Order: sequence, then structure tokens, then C-alpha cells
Amino acid sequence: MNSRRANQAWLLLLFGLMLVTMAASIRFGAIDFSARDMISAVSGKLSGSDSLSLDQRIFIQLRVPRAILCLFVGACLGVGGTLMQALFRNPIVEPGLVGTSSGAAFGAALFYVLGAMLKVKLGNWTLPIVACIGGVVSTYLVFALAHTKAEGRSSILRLLLTGLAINALFMSGIGFLSYIARDPQARSIIYWNLGTLSGANWNSVLIVGAATVSGVVIAVRHAKSLNALMIGEEEAMSLGVNVVRLKWIILTINVLMVAVATAFTGVISFVGLIVPHILRIIRGPDNRFLITGSALLGATLLSVADVIARVALRPAELPIGIVTAVVGVPVFLSLLRSREYLA
Repeated sequence: MNSRRANQAWLLLLFGLMLVTMAASIRFGAIDFSARDMISAVSGKLSGSDSLSLDQRIFIQLRVPRAILCLFVGACLGVGGTLMQALFRNPIVEPGLVGTSSGAAFGAALFYVLGAMLKVKLGNWTLPIVACIGGVVSTYLVFALAHTKAEGRSSILRLLLTGLAINALFMSGIGFLSYIARDPQARSIIYWNLGTLSGANWNSVLIVGAATVSGVVIAVRHAKSLNALMIGEEEAMSLGVNVVRLKWIILTINVLMVAVATAFTGVISFVGLIVPHILRIIRGPDNRFLITGSALLGATLLSVADVIARVALRPAELPIGIVTAVVGVPVFLSLLRSREYLA
């Protein structure tokens, strides 16, 4: 089997696993739905019936959009991790490194503390809008501070170090807001920073889905250029790659996907870090496979984590970020201890 067919076979397998985990995500939760219940709810919705039961409304309006949103968010994080690791040529980089996640978290914390004033103007969309603005602003700060007039550009190392500094700055801001907040507000900040899909609805599915699909499509088109960049900037330029333009495109894709996803679900860690590692072990560092594979595997892993988060303590729900950290840390450490992988 040649390399192209092997990649297609692996992508087909990953797609099948994603569908299986999506079905489990729809079926299991605080309320379990049988196949008959699901078919009945879908049939009633398609027929335009106004007499849906409470369970059927929960299935249509809450469970299904949550399962689909989980797929899109997992895909965003997986692809974001692959893009950032290829851009920085560093296997321990994650999507939020350039300040996007911490900025979005700061925006959310600001909303929880000052929400009474902001809600009048922006309504129920206040939290995602403010969080998305925070992610974009923090990323812009990283770019602005990393840019130097002498060089006329932002080096990868300078972006990396500036991103770490901006992350620390916004995390301290979150700590300050948590300190001055009242107890319910502080709990909301903590819960949101641990990640949650409980606010999923069809509107959020459409917005995150549009950001995910557009980001993945654009990223796939630049996969060959990323492969060249991983060899080195000078080598990539000798092959005809516009390195500066490529950097801006990849960073813009990452900010678009991560800021939008984080705005609706909070901060979810480790998905964007471990997904590219797993796929490199399977098929190597070719970004033509890694980008699509990361979207599928990221969606699958986050769906599994979401099922665990809903079932482990039901009817209560664990923040999904706790589950991804508990699962992600041992996996990542085992990868680091693998001599074959590190070689």
C-alpha cells in the first residue's frame, strides 16, 4: 500500500471513530436516549409537530447541538495544535500559545465581574463576544510587541517568548478579577476556565462550524508549504515559499478557530497538544495528513472526554477541561518517555 492510500485508509478509520463517538455523545448523558427515542424525536421534529415531549426537546435542542459543537471545537483545537507546532517547529506548542486562549479567558472573567452593565447592550451573546474580542486583542498584542522595526518582521522565537509573557499577564488579570469578584462570580470564572459545553445551541454550532470548516480548508491548501517550512525558513524560501505570508496565514487561521471555539466553550487544554503527537507516531510529520487527521482525531477525543464529563458524576457534570487534563497528561508523558518517538 502506497503512502497516499495508507493516509486515506487512516483518515477513513478516524472518520468512522468520530461517527461512533458522536453517536455515544448523543446517546449518553444525564439522560440516556435509546435508538427508538432518538428516531421518535427526529421524526417529530421533521414532521413539524408542536407536541414534542420534554425529553424530545432536550434531545433536539440540547443534546444534538452539544454533540456537534463538541466535534467542531475538538477539530479546532486539534488543527490549531498541528499548525502551531509546524509553524514554530516545536512539538510542545499548543494553539493558545500566542495569547488567544488567555485573552479569551480574561474577556470572560471581565464579563462575569461586569456582566450586569454589559448584558443590557449585548444580550445573551455578551459572553462569547467579549471572550472572542479578548482573544483577538491579546493575540494582536503579541504580534505588535514581537514586531521590530529593525528587522521589519516578527521572528518565531520572539513570538514564542512574547506569547508566554502575554499569557502570564492575562492570567494574572484573571486572578485579580477572581479575587475582587463575589463568590458566585468567582465560581463562574473558575468553571468557565475549566471548559464547558453546557451552553451549546444551534447558533453556536453554526458559528463555530463555519470557523472550523473555513480554517481547515485554508490550512489544507497550505500543507505543502508548511512541510517546506519545517525544514527551515531559508530552505522554504529557496523552494518558492513566501515565508512571511505563510506565517501570517497560519497564525490568522489559528486565531480565528481558537478564539471562536474558546469564546463558546471556555479554555480546554491538552487536545491541541497531544493530538498531533499521536498522529505523528501513526503516519509521520506530513502536514497533508496531519491537518485533516487532527480535525478528526481532535473531534473524537473531545467527544469521548465530553461523554466522561457528563456520565462520571451524573446528574452533575464535570468541567470538560478536567477530563482532558487527566487523560492528556499521562498520554503526553508516555509519549515523552518513548525513546522511539523522541528519536
